[in-house]
Amino acid sequence: MLDIKIINGSIIDGTGADPITGAVGIKDGRITSIGEVTEDAKETIDAQGKTVSPGFIDVHTHYDAQAFWDPTFSPSCFHGVTTILGGFCGFSIAPLTPEAGQYLLPMLARVEGMPEETLRAGVPWDWSSFGEYLSRLDNRVLLNAGFFVGHSAVRRIVMGERANKDEASQAEIDSMKTLIGQSLAEGALGFSTTVAPTHNDADGNPVPSRFASKQEMLDLAAVVRNHEGTTLEFLPNLEFDDETIDLLVDFSLAGGRPVNWNVLAIQGSGEQDREKAYRQLHAGTVARERGAEVIALTFASSPTLRVNLATGFIFDSLPGWGPLFRLSVEERIEQLRNRFVRDTLAASASQKSMTSGFAKWHAFRVAEVFTEKNKPFEGMTIGEIAKRTGEDTFEVMIGIALDDELRTSFMVDARGEDIDGYKLRAEMWENDLTIVGASDGGAHMDMIDTFAFSTTLLQKAREYGVMSLPQAVRQLTSVPAGVMGIRDRGTLAPGMWADVVIFDADTVARGPVYTRYDLPGTTTAGRLYADAIGIDYVLVNGQVAVANGAVGDARPGTVLRSGRDTYTRDIPALKAVA
Repeated sequence: MLDIKIINGSIIDGTGADPITGAVGIKDGRITSIGEVTEDAKETIDAQGKTVSPGFIDVHTHYDAQAFWDPTFSPSCFHGVTTILGGFCGFSIAPLTPEAGQYLLPMLARVEGMPEETLRAGVPWDWSSFGEYLSRLDNRVLLNAGFFVGHSAVRRIVMGERANKDEASQAEIDSMKTLIGQSLAEGALGFSTTVAPTHNDADGNPVPSRFASKQEMLDLAAVVRNHEGTTLEFLPNLEFDDETIDLLVDFSLAGGRPVNWNVLAIQGSGEQDREKAYRQLHAGTVARERGAEVIALTFASSPTLRVNLATGFIFDSLPGWGPLFRLSVEERIEQLRNRFVRDTLAASASQKSMTSGFAKWHAFRVAEVFTEKNKPFEGMTIGEIAKRTGEDTFEVMIGIALDDELRTSFMVDARGEDIDGYKLRAEMWENDLTIVGASDGGAHMDMIDTFAFSTTLLQKAREYGVMSLPQAVRQLTSVPAGVMGIRDRGTLAPGMWADVVIFDADTVARGPVYTRYDLPGTTTAGRLYADAIGIDYVLVNGQVAVANGAVGDARPGTVLRSGRDTYTRDIPALKAVA
Protein backbone atom coordinates (compact mmCIF):
# COMPACT_ATOMS: atom_id res chain seq x y z
CA MET A 1 0.00 0.00 0.00
CA LEU A 2 1.18 3.50 -0.86
CA ASP A 3 1.69 6.13 1.81
CA ILE A 4 0.20 8.95 -0.27
CA LYS A 5 -1.52 9.11 -3.63
CA ILE A 6 -2.11 12.44 -5.38
CA ILE A 7 -4.94 12.11 -7.90
CA ASN A 8 -6.53 14.14 -10.71
CA GLY A 9 -3.70 16.68 -10.94
CA SER A 10 -2.09 18.33 -13.94
CA ILE A 11 1.41 16.90 -13.53
CA ILE A 12 4.41 19.00 -14.58
CA ASP A 13 7.52 16.87 -14.08
CA GLY A 14 10.12 19.66 -13.96
CA THR A 15 11.87 18.81 -17.23
CA GLY A 16 9.96 21.39 -19.27
CA ALA A 17 7.71 18.72 -20.82
CA ASP A 18 4.01 19.37 -21.34
CA PRO A 19 1.75 18.48 -18.41
CA ILE A 20 -0.13 15.19 -18.17
CA THR A 21 -3.26 14.46 -16.16
CA GLY A 22 -2.94 11.62 -13.71
CA ALA A 23 -1.76 10.50 -10.31
CA VAL A 24 1.48 10.36 -8.32
CA GLY A 25 2.19 7.43 -6.01
CA ILE A 26 4.47 7.86 -2.99
CA LYS A 27 5.92 5.31 -0.60
CA ASP A 28 8.82 5.46 1.89
CA GLY A 29 9.60 9.02 0.92
CA ARG A 30 10.03 8.38 -2.80
CA ILE A 31 7.87 8.49 -5.90
CA THR A 32 6.80 5.02 -7.04
CA SER A 33 4.70 5.82 -10.08
CA ILE A 34 3.44 8.65 -12.28
CA GLY A 35 0.32 8.74 -14.45
CA GLU A 36 -1.95 5.75 -13.90
CA VAL A 37 -1.65 4.64 -10.28
CA THR A 38 -3.92 1.75 -9.26
CA GLU A 39 -2.59 0.99 -5.78
CA ASP A 40 -4.50 2.08 -2.70
CA ALA A 41 -2.94 4.55 -0.30
CA LYS A 42 -3.15 5.44 3.37
CA GLU A 43 -3.83 9.05 2.35
CA THR A 44 -5.23 10.41 -0.90
CA ILE A 45 -4.93 14.06 -1.95
CA ASP A 46 -7.32 15.19 -4.67
CA ALA A 47 -5.53 17.75 -6.87
CA GLN A 48 -8.46 18.34 -9.24
CA GLY A 49 -7.92 21.62 -11.09
CA LYS A 50 -4.44 22.05 -9.60
CA THR A 51 -0.86 21.65 -10.81
CA VAL A 52 1.42 19.03 -9.29
CA SER A 53 5.12 19.78 -9.65
CA PRO A 54 8.49 19.03 -8.04
CA GLY A 55 9.31 21.06 -4.95
CA PHE A 56 11.09 24.33 -5.62
CA ILE A 57 14.81 24.65 -4.87
CA ASP A 58 16.25 27.85 -3.37
CA VAL A 59 19.97 27.88 -4.16
CA HIS A 60 20.97 31.02 -2.22
CA THR A 61 19.75 31.65 1.31
CA HIS A 62 21.21 32.67 4.64
CA TYR A 63 19.02 30.44 6.78
CA ASP A 64 22.05 29.06 8.66
CA ALA A 65 21.04 30.79 11.91
CA GLN A 66 17.26 30.84 11.44
CA ALA A 67 17.38 27.04 11.22
CA PHE A 68 17.58 27.03 15.03
CA TRP A 69 14.84 29.47 15.94
CA ASP A 70 12.59 28.62 13.00
CA PRO A 71 13.33 25.18 11.53
CA THR A 72 10.37 25.60 9.14
CA PHE A 73 12.42 28.17 7.20
CA SER A 74 9.41 30.46 6.90
CA PRO A 75 8.24 32.05 4.74
CA SER A 76 9.99 29.88 2.12
CA CYS A 77 8.13 26.73 3.16
CA PHE A 78 4.78 28.37 2.33
CA HIS A 79 5.98 29.42 -1.14
CA GLY A 80 6.57 25.86 -2.35
CA VAL A 81 10.26 25.63 -1.50
CA THR A 82 11.30 22.14 -0.40
CA THR A 83 15.11 22.47 -0.51
CA ILE A 84 17.24 25.40 0.66
CA LEU A 85 20.99 25.95 0.43
CA GLY A 86 22.89 28.32 2.73
CA GLY A 87 26.34 29.34 3.89
CA PHE A 88 26.98 31.77 1.07
CA CYS A 89 29.15 34.85 0.51
CA GLY A 90 31.68 33.37 2.95
CA PHE A 91 29.24 33.79 5.88
CA SER A 92 28.75 30.31 7.30
CA ILE A 93 28.47 29.85 11.07
CA ALA A 94 30.44 26.62 11.03
CA PRO A 95 33.09 25.63 11.84
CA LEU A 96 33.20 27.67 15.02
CA THR A 97 35.36 28.63 17.99
CA PRO A 98 34.29 30.81 20.94
CA GLU A 99 36.48 33.70 19.73
CA ALA A 100 35.24 33.43 16.15
CA GLY A 101 31.65 33.28 17.37
CA GLN A 102 32.08 36.56 19.25
CA TYR A 103 33.13 38.14 15.96
CA LEU A 104 30.77 36.34 13.56
CA LEU A 105 27.57 37.06 15.50
CA PRO A 106 27.73 40.87 15.27
CA MET A 107 29.22 40.61 11.79
CA LEU A 108 26.13 38.71 10.59
CA ALA A 109 23.91 41.24 12.32
CA ARG A 110 25.56 43.98 10.29
CA VAL A 111 26.34 42.47 6.92
CA GLU A 112 23.30 40.18 6.59
CA GLY A 113 20.70 42.19 8.47
CA MET A 114 19.93 39.71 11.25
CA PRO A 115 19.04 41.37 14.58
CA GLU A 116 21.82 40.79 17.09
CA GLU A 117 19.26 40.12 19.84
CA THR A 118 17.74 37.34 17.73
CA LEU A 119 21.11 35.76 17.00
CA ARG A 120 21.87 35.71 20.72
CA ALA A 121 18.47 34.46 21.86
CA GLY A 122 17.72 32.00 19.08
CA VAL A 123 21.07 30.35 18.25
CA PRO A 124 23.12 28.21 20.70
CA TRP A 125 26.59 28.93 19.20
CA ASP A 126 28.05 25.91 21.00
CA TRP A 127 29.26 23.60 18.23
CA SER A 128 32.79 23.29 16.96
CA SER A 129 33.06 21.39 13.68
CA PHE A 130 30.92 21.64 10.58
CA GLY A 131 29.69 18.12 11.18
CA GLU A 132 28.53 19.05 14.68
CA TYR A 133 26.59 21.99 13.26
CA LEU A 134 24.83 19.76 10.74
CA SER A 135 24.04 17.13 13.37
CA ARG A 136 22.26 19.77 15.48
CA LEU A 137 19.79 20.19 12.60
CA ASP A 138 19.22 16.51 11.81
CA ASN A 139 15.61 15.37 12.35
CA ARG A 140 14.36 18.86 13.23
CA VAL A 141 14.03 20.77 9.96
CA LEU A 142 10.90 21.00 7.82
CA LEU A 143 12.72 21.36 4.49
CA ASN A 144 15.82 19.78 2.99
CA ALA A 145 18.78 21.98 3.86
CA GLY A 146 22.43 22.02 2.83
CA PHE A 147 25.19 24.48 3.65
CA PHE A 148 28.51 25.74 2.29
CA VAL A 149 31.58 26.46 4.40
CA GLY A 150 32.40 30.16 4.36
CA HIS A 151 35.73 31.91 3.86
CA SER A 152 35.25 34.59 6.52
CA ALA A 153 34.43 32.05 9.23
CA VAL A 154 37.44 29.90 8.42
CA ARG A 155 39.78 32.87 8.08
CA ARG A 156 38.75 34.28 11.45
CA ILE A 157 39.27 30.93 13.18
CA VAL A 158 42.77 30.52 11.75
CA MET A 159 44.00 34.12 11.86
CA GLY A 160 42.06 35.69 14.72
CA GLU A 161 42.06 39.50 14.59
CA ARG A 162 44.69 39.43 11.81
CA ALA A 163 41.93 38.09 9.54
CA ASN A 164 40.63 41.64 9.30
CA LYS A 165 43.98 43.28 8.66
CA ASP A 166 46.49 41.25 6.69
CA GLU A 167 47.13 38.77 3.96
CA ALA A 168 47.59 35.21 5.19
CA SER A 169 50.94 33.46 5.41
CA GLN A 170 51.39 30.16 3.60
CA ALA A 171 51.13 28.35 6.93
CA GLU A 172 47.82 30.08 7.63
CA ILE A 173 46.53 29.23 4.15
CA ASP A 174 47.48 25.61 4.77
CA SER A 175 45.56 25.66 8.07
CA MET A 176 42.51 27.11 6.31
CA LYS A 177 42.75 24.41 3.66
CA THR A 178 42.76 21.75 6.35
CA LEU A 179 39.72 23.25 8.07
CA ILE A 180 37.82 23.53 4.78
CA GLY A 181 38.74 19.97 3.87
CA GLN A 182 37.42 18.71 7.21
CA SER A 183 34.20 20.65 6.73
CA LEU A 184 33.68 19.24 3.23
CA ALA A 185 34.38 15.73 4.46
CA GLU A 186 31.75 16.26 7.16
CA GLY A 187 29.09 17.33 4.68
CA ALA A 188 29.62 20.95 3.58
CA LEU A 189 28.37 21.28 0.00
CA GLY A 190 31.11 23.63 -1.15
CA PHE A 191 33.17 26.73 -0.42
CA SER A 192 31.95 30.34 -0.62
CA THR A 193 33.58 33.77 -0.47
CA THR A 194 33.10 37.45 -1.25
CA VAL A 195 35.07 40.54 -2.25
CA ALA A 196 31.99 42.81 -2.49
CA PRO A 197 32.60 46.37 -1.25
CA THR A 198 29.23 46.36 0.54
CA HIS A 199 30.30 43.50 2.83
CA ASN A 200 31.52 45.12 6.05
CA ASP A 201 31.54 43.80 9.59
CA ALA A 202 30.09 45.17 12.84
CA ASP A 203 32.91 47.69 13.14
CA GLY A 204 32.39 48.95 9.59
CA ASN A 205 35.56 47.24 8.37
CA PRO A 206 35.79 44.85 5.40
CA VAL A 207 34.86 41.26 6.28
CA PRO A 208 37.83 38.85 6.53
CA SER A 209 37.62 37.41 3.01
CA ARG A 210 38.11 40.88 1.51
CA PHE A 211 41.70 40.88 2.85
CA ALA A 212 42.60 37.65 1.03
CA SER A 213 45.04 37.60 -1.86
CA LYS A 214 44.00 36.01 -5.12
CA GLN A 215 46.38 33.14 -4.43
CA GLU A 216 44.70 32.46 -1.09
CA MET A 217 41.30 32.30 -2.79
CA LEU A 218 42.55 29.91 -5.44
CA ASP A 219 44.33 27.69 -2.92
CA LEU A 220 41.17 27.42 -0.84
CA ALA A 221 38.97 26.79 -3.88
CA ALA A 222 41.25 23.93 -4.87
CA VAL A 223 40.24 21.98 -1.76
CA VAL A 224 36.78 21.19 -3.16
CA ARG A 225 38.45 19.27 -6.00
CA ASN A 226 39.08 16.38 -3.59
CA HIS A 227 35.49 16.05 -2.39
CA GLU A 228 32.57 14.52 -4.27
CA GLY A 229 29.41 16.55 -4.79
CA THR A 230 30.90 19.96 -4.04
CA THR A 231 30.80 23.30 -5.83
CA LEU A 232 31.84 26.96 -5.41
CA GLU A 233 30.14 30.31 -4.83
CA PHE A 234 31.58 33.82 -5.17
CA LEU A 235 30.36 37.40 -4.81
CA PRO A 236 32.67 39.46 -7.05
CA ASN A 237 33.13 43.09 -7.96
CA LEU A 238 30.00 43.61 -10.07
CA GLU A 239 31.69 46.05 -12.45
CA PHE A 240 32.98 42.95 -14.28
CA ASP A 241 36.26 44.22 -15.59
CA ASP A 242 38.79 41.78 -17.06
CA GLU A 243 40.38 41.22 -13.65
CA THR A 244 37.04 40.11 -12.19
CA ILE A 245 36.35 37.73 -15.05
CA ASP A 246 39.85 36.25 -14.73
CA LEU A 247 39.31 35.74 -10.99
CA LEU A 248 36.00 33.92 -11.51
CA VAL A 249 37.43 31.72 -14.24
CA ASP A 250 40.58 30.90 -12.27
CA PHE A 251 38.47 30.20 -9.17
CA SER A 252 36.48 27.59 -11.13
CA LEU A 253 39.61 26.08 -12.65
CA ALA A 254 41.33 25.86 -9.27
CA GLY A 255 38.46 23.89 -7.77
CA GLY A 256 37.63 21.90 -10.88
CA ARG A 257 34.03 22.82 -10.17
CA PRO A 258 31.33 25.25 -11.36
CA VAL A 259 31.19 28.58 -9.56
CA ASN A 260 27.96 30.54 -9.26
CA TRP A 261 28.22 34.26 -8.59
CA ASN A 262 25.76 36.65 -6.97
CA VAL A 263 23.94 38.49 -8.52
CA LEU A 264 22.88 39.44 -12.06
CA ALA A 265 20.10 41.99 -11.53
CA ILE A 266 17.80 43.29 -14.25
CA GLN A 267 16.82 46.76 -13.07
CA GLY A 268 15.29 48.08 -16.27
CA SER A 269 14.53 47.18 -19.85
CA GLY A 270 16.59 49.68 -21.81
CA GLU A 271 19.58 49.05 -24.02
CA GLN A 272 21.98 49.85 -21.17
CA ASP A 273 20.29 47.23 -18.99
CA ARG A 274 20.61 44.64 -21.74
CA GLU A 275 24.25 45.54 -22.37
CA LYS A 276 25.07 45.28 -18.67
CA ALA A 277 23.40 41.86 -18.37
CA TYR A 278 25.26 40.45 -21.35
CA ARG A 279 28.55 42.00 -20.20
CA GLN A 280 28.17 40.11 -16.94
CA LEU A 281 27.13 36.91 -18.75
CA HIS A 282 30.29 37.25 -20.82
CA ALA A 283 32.18 35.86 -17.82
CA GLY A 284 30.43 32.54 -18.39
CA THR A 285 31.28 32.56 -22.09
CA VAL A 286 34.96 33.27 -21.36
CA ALA A 287 34.92 30.56 -18.71
CA ARG A 288 33.71 27.91 -21.14
CA GLU A 289 36.29 28.98 -23.70
CA ARG A 290 38.97 28.41 -21.05
CA GLY A 291 37.54 25.13 -19.74
CA ALA A 292 35.79 26.53 -16.67
CA GLU A 293 32.15 26.94 -15.65
CA VAL A 294 30.84 30.27 -14.30
CA ILE A 295 27.09 30.57 -13.69
CA ALA A 296 25.26 33.82 -12.87
CA LEU A 297 22.68 33.80 -10.11
CA THR A 298 19.80 36.04 -11.19
CA PHE A 299 16.70 37.51 -9.55
CA ALA A 300 13.12 36.49 -10.25
CA SER A 301 12.10 40.15 -9.95
CA SER A 302 13.52 43.53 -9.04
CA PRO A 303 14.16 43.54 -5.30
CA THR A 304 12.36 46.27 -3.42
CA LEU A 305 15.17 47.63 -1.29
CA ARG A 306 14.47 49.01 2.20
CA VAL A 307 17.30 50.62 4.15
CA ASN A 308 17.71 52.42 7.45
CA LEU A 309 20.41 54.25 9.36
CA ALA A 310 20.18 51.92 12.36
CA THR A 311 21.64 48.86 10.62
CA GLY A 312 23.40 51.03 8.03
CA PHE A 313 23.75 48.37 5.33
CA ILE A 314 24.79 50.01 2.01
CA PHE A 315 24.98 53.43 3.71
CA ASP A 316 28.22 52.22 5.31
CA SER A 317 29.79 51.59 1.90
CA LEU A 318 29.36 55.21 0.76
CA PRO A 319 32.67 57.14 0.65
CA GLY A 320 33.50 58.51 4.10
CA TRP A 321 30.48 56.97 5.82
CA GLY A 322 32.17 53.89 7.31
CA PRO A 323 33.35 55.54 10.59
CA LEU A 324 29.81 56.66 11.39
CA PHE A 325 28.65 53.06 11.59
CA ARG A 326 31.43 52.06 13.94
CA LEU A 327 29.58 54.12 16.55
CA SER A 328 26.64 52.96 18.65
CA VAL A 329 23.20 54.12 17.55
CA GLU A 330 23.20 56.66 20.40
CA GLU A 331 26.59 58.05 19.36
CA ARG A 332 25.49 58.05 15.73
CA ILE A 333 22.40 60.11 16.58
CA GLU A 334 24.57 62.64 18.41
CA GLN A 335 26.89 62.95 15.42
CA LEU A 336 24.02 63.34 12.96
CA ARG A 337 22.59 66.23 14.95
CA ASN A 338 25.80 68.13 14.09
CA ARG A 339 25.32 70.20 10.91
CA PHE A 340 29.03 70.01 10.01
CA VAL A 341 28.90 66.20 10.17
CA ARG A 342 25.78 66.10 8.00
CA ASP A 343 27.32 68.44 5.41
CA THR A 344 30.48 66.32 5.35
CA LEU A 345 28.51 63.10 4.84
CA ALA A 346 26.40 64.64 2.08
CA ALA A 347 29.49 65.85 0.25
CA SER A 348 31.24 62.48 0.64
CA ALA A 349 28.25 60.56 -0.71
CA SER A 350 28.38 62.60 -3.92
CA GLN A 351 31.86 61.32 -4.75
CA LYS A 352 32.07 58.77 -7.55
CA SER A 353 32.21 55.24 -6.18
CA MET A 354 30.77 51.76 -6.65
CA THR A 355 27.75 52.74 -4.52
CA SER A 356 27.38 56.44 -5.30
CA GLY A 357 24.34 55.74 -7.48
CA PHE A 358 22.56 54.68 -4.30
CA ALA A 359 22.73 58.18 -2.80
CA LYS A 360 19.73 59.63 -4.65
CA TRP A 361 17.98 60.97 -1.57
CA HIS A 362 15.11 62.57 -3.47
CA ALA A 363 14.05 59.14 -4.80
CA PHE A 364 13.96 57.44 -1.37
CA ARG A 365 10.40 56.58 -0.39
CA VAL A 366 9.41 56.57 3.29
CA ALA A 367 8.24 52.98 3.86
CA GLU A 368 7.75 52.92 7.63
CA VAL A 369 8.09 55.45 10.44
CA PHE A 370 7.84 55.06 14.20
CA THR A 371 6.61 58.47 15.36
CA GLU A 372 3.13 59.91 14.90
CA LYS A 373 4.66 63.17 13.74
CA ASN A 374 5.98 61.53 10.58
CA LYS A 375 3.06 59.18 9.83
CA PRO A 376 1.76 61.50 7.07
CA PHE A 377 5.06 61.01 5.21
CA GLU A 378 4.66 57.23 4.79
CA GLY A 379 4.45 56.39 1.09
CA MET A 380 5.91 59.75 0.01
CA THR A 381 9.35 60.25 -1.53
CA ILE A 382 11.92 62.45 0.18
CA GLY A 383 11.76 64.70 -2.88
CA GLU A 384 8.00 65.15 -2.44
CA ILE A 385 8.41 65.92 1.26
CA ALA A 386 11.25 68.38 0.59
CA LYS A 387 9.11 70.19 -1.99
CA ARG A 388 6.32 70.49 0.57
CA THR A 389 8.59 71.71 3.40
CA GLY A 390 11.06 73.72 1.34
CA GLU A 391 14.04 71.91 2.86
CA ASP A 392 17.08 70.19 1.34
CA THR A 393 16.41 66.51 0.54
CA PHE A 394 19.33 65.20 2.61
CA GLU A 395 18.25 67.30 5.59
CA VAL A 396 14.69 65.98 5.27
CA MET A 397 15.86 62.36 5.22
CA ILE A 398 18.17 62.75 8.22
CA GLY A 399 15.54 64.71 10.16
CA ILE A 400 12.91 61.98 9.77
CA ALA A 401 15.47 59.32 10.71
CA LEU A 402 16.51 61.21 13.84
CA ASP A 403 12.88 61.48 14.93
CA ASP A 404 12.71 57.66 14.73
CA GLU A 405 16.07 57.05 16.43
CA LEU A 406 17.33 55.97 12.98
CA ARG A 407 14.78 53.15 12.60
CA THR A 408 12.95 54.81 9.68
CA SER A 409 12.69 52.45 6.72
CA PHE A 410 13.42 54.11 3.39
CA MET A 411 12.48 52.26 0.22
CA VAL A 412 14.23 52.40 -3.13
CA ASP A 413 11.54 51.74 -5.74
CA ALA A 414 12.05 48.72 -7.95
CA ARG A 415 12.81 49.29 -11.62
CA GLY A 416 11.99 47.15 -14.62
CA GLU A 417 8.68 45.88 -13.23
CA ASP A 418 6.94 45.99 -16.60
CA ILE A 419 6.52 43.62 -19.53
CA ASP A 420 9.78 44.71 -21.18
CA GLY A 421 11.66 44.19 -17.91
CA TYR A 422 10.24 40.69 -17.58
CA LYS A 423 10.94 39.83 -21.19
CA LEU A 424 14.60 40.59 -20.52
CA ARG A 425 14.49 38.62 -17.24
CA ALA A 426 12.96 35.62 -18.99
CA GLU A 427 15.72 35.86 -21.58
CA MET A 428 18.21 35.60 -18.72
CA TRP A 429 16.31 32.78 -16.97
CA GLU A 430 16.40 30.67 -20.13
CA ASN A 431 20.12 31.21 -20.72
CA ASP A 432 22.15 28.20 -19.59
CA LEU A 433 24.73 30.54 -18.06
CA THR A 434 22.24 31.54 -15.33
CA ILE A 435 20.31 30.07 -12.45
CA VAL A 436 17.28 31.75 -10.82
CA GLY A 437 17.41 32.38 -7.09
CA ALA A 438 19.19 34.96 -4.96
CA SER A 439 16.31 34.91 -2.48
CA ASP A 440 18.64 35.70 0.46
CA GLY A 441 16.01 34.07 2.69
CA GLY A 442 16.88 34.57 6.35
CA ALA A 443 19.01 37.65 5.67
CA HIS A 444 18.41 41.39 5.28
CA MET A 445 15.18 40.75 7.16
CA ASP A 446 14.02 44.35 7.18
CA MET A 447 15.53 45.21 3.81
CA ILE A 448 14.55 43.06 0.81
CA ASP A 449 11.54 41.04 -0.34
CA THR A 450 13.19 38.49 -2.64
CA PHE A 451 12.50 35.60 -0.22
CA ALA A 452 9.32 34.79 -2.19
CA PHE A 453 11.17 34.33 -5.48
CA SER A 454 9.35 31.10 -6.42
CA THR A 455 5.76 32.35 -6.31
CA THR A 456 6.92 35.67 -7.77
CA LEU A 457 8.46 33.96 -10.81
CA LEU A 458 5.34 31.88 -11.44
CA GLN A 459 3.11 34.94 -11.00
CA LYS A 460 5.10 37.23 -13.29
CA ALA A 461 5.65 34.57 -15.97
CA ARG A 462 1.86 34.10 -16.09
CA GLU A 463 0.88 37.79 -15.91
CA TYR A 464 3.32 38.93 -18.60
CA GLY A 465 3.25 35.76 -20.68
CA VAL A 466 7.03 35.61 -20.89
CA MET A 467 7.41 31.90 -20.16
CA SER A 468 5.21 28.79 -20.25
CA LEU A 469 4.26 27.15 -16.97
CA PRO A 470 6.33 23.98 -17.64
CA GLN A 471 9.38 26.10 -18.40
CA ALA A 472 8.84 28.30 -15.34
CA VAL A 473 8.60 25.21 -13.13
CA ARG A 474 11.75 23.85 -14.76
CA GLN A 475 13.64 27.00 -13.72
CA LEU A 476 12.63 26.37 -10.10
CA THR A 477 13.29 22.63 -10.02
CA SER A 478 15.44 20.60 -12.39
CA VAL A 479 17.68 23.52 -13.42
CA PRO A 480 18.87 24.37 -9.87
CA ALA A 481 19.09 20.68 -8.98
CA GLY A 482 21.33 20.13 -11.99
CA VAL A 483 23.53 23.19 -11.50
CA MET A 484 24.10 22.46 -7.81
CA GLY A 485 24.35 18.68 -8.27
CA ILE A 486 21.50 17.79 -5.91
CA ARG A 487 20.87 14.07 -6.12
CA ASP A 488 17.41 12.60 -6.84
CA ARG A 489 15.51 15.89 -6.59
CA GLY A 490 14.15 18.46 -9.02
CA THR A 491 11.93 16.21 -11.16
CA LEU A 492 8.89 14.00 -10.67
CA ALA A 493 9.85 10.48 -11.73
CA PRO A 494 9.81 7.02 -10.16
CA GLY A 495 12.68 6.64 -7.70
CA MET A 496 13.07 10.36 -7.02
CA TRP A 497 12.52 11.79 -3.56
CA ALA A 498 8.90 12.88 -3.19
CA ASP A 499 9.37 16.64 -2.86
CA VAL A 500 6.09 17.89 -4.33
CA VAL A 501 4.12 21.13 -4.59
CA ILE A 502 0.40 21.29 -5.40
CA PHE A 503 -0.66 24.75 -6.52
CA ASP A 504 -3.25 26.70 -8.49
CA ALA A 505 -1.51 27.81 -11.68
CA ASP A 506 -4.13 30.51 -12.29
CA THR A 507 -3.69 32.29 -8.96
CA VAL A 508 -0.24 31.39 -7.59
CA ALA A 509 1.45 34.59 -6.46
CA ARG A 510 3.26 36.41 -3.68
CA GLY A 511 0.93 38.25 -1.33
CA PRO A 512 1.51 41.82 -0.12
CA VAL A 513 4.74 42.48 1.77
CA TYR A 514 4.37 43.49 5.40
CA THR A 515 6.48 43.60 8.55
CA ARG A 516 6.10 40.71 10.97
CA TYR A 517 7.28 41.02 14.56
CA ASP A 518 7.98 37.42 15.56
CA LEU A 519 11.74 37.31 16.02
CA PRO A 520 13.11 35.86 19.26
CA GLY A 521 14.92 38.19 21.64
CA THR A 522 13.33 41.43 20.41
CA THR A 523 9.97 43.14 20.24
CA THR A 524 11.12 46.09 18.15
CA ALA A 525 12.96 44.46 15.24
CA GLY A 526 10.77 42.91 12.55
CA ARG A 527 11.19 41.02 9.33
CA LEU A 528 9.61 41.59 5.95
CA TYR A 529 7.15 38.85 5.17
CA ALA A 530 4.65 37.87 2.49
CA ASP A 531 2.08 35.10 2.49
CA ALA A 532 1.83 32.75 -0.45
CA ILE A 533 -1.25 32.71 -2.68
CA GLY A 534 -2.35 29.56 -4.46
CA ILE A 535 -0.02 27.05 -2.76
CA ASP A 536 -2.19 24.21 -1.40
CA TYR A 537 0.25 21.49 -0.36
CA VAL A 538 4.00 21.14 0.08
CA LEU A 539 5.38 17.62 0.52
CA VAL A 540 8.95 16.95 1.62
CA ASN A 541 10.40 13.45 1.34
CA GLY A 542 6.90 12.03 0.97
CA GLN A 543 5.37 13.71 4.00
CA VAL A 544 2.98 16.67 4.11
CA ALA A 545 4.99 19.65 5.36
CA VAL A 546 2.46 22.40 4.59
CA ALA A 547 -1.27 22.02 3.98
CA ASN A 548 -3.42 25.01 3.08
CA GLY A 549 -1.05 27.52 4.64
CA ALA A 550 -0.42 25.61 7.87
CA VAL A 551 2.66 23.70 9.01
CA GLY A 552 2.08 20.29 10.56
CA ASP A 553 4.00 18.54 13.32
CA ALA A 554 6.27 16.50 11.05
CA ARG A 555 9.84 17.61 10.37
CA PRO A 556 10.65 15.47 7.31
CA GLY A 557 13.52 17.53 5.90
CA THR A 558 16.91 15.98 5.21
CA VAL A 559 20.09 17.81 6.20
CA LEU A 560 22.04 17.41 2.97
CA ARG A 561 25.64 16.22 3.03
CA SER A 562 28.08 16.39 0.14
CA GLY A 563 28.65 13.15 -1.73
CA ARG A 564 25.74 11.37 -0.09
CA ASP A 565 23.05 13.83 -1.24
CA THR A 566 24.95 15.61 -4.00
CA TYR A 567 27.06 14.62 -6.97
CA THR A 568 29.84 16.26 -8.96
CA ARG A 569 28.49 17.69 -12.18
CA ASP A 570 29.88 16.12 -15.32
CA ILE A 571 31.51 19.05 -17.11
CA PRO A 572 33.91 17.73 -19.78
CA ALA A 573 35.85 20.99 -20.03
CA LEU A 574 36.66 20.98 -16.33
CA LYS A 575 37.61 17.32 -16.47
CA ALA A 576 40.03 18.09 -19.29
CA VAL A 577 41.66 20.85 -17.26
CA ALA A 578 41.86 18.65 -14.18
